[in-house]
Amino acid sequence: CEKGNQWATALKLLPQMQEENLIPDVVAYSATISACAKGHQWERAMELLEQMRRTRVQPNAVTYSAMISACSRGQQWQQALA
Repeated sequence: CEKGNQWATALKLLPQMQEENLIPDVVAYSATISACAKGHQWERAMELLEQMRRTRVQPNAVTYSAMISACSRGQQWQQALA
């Protein structure tokens, strides 16, 4: 999903994982944030980062890099600095 610029599909996979009693980890969230970045969906990427914090999934360097990319592509550089 990340490579194919299918951010909407990537977003659907996280709840599907939970329905199957699989807990999304930092890799799943980071890949979804990256897919959102490629699809210029910076607001959705930001929501995912907040969801990670709520579910106590620790973001890593890949996560933050994807977030910076999402903000940059969405011309939200101020958010990238926050």
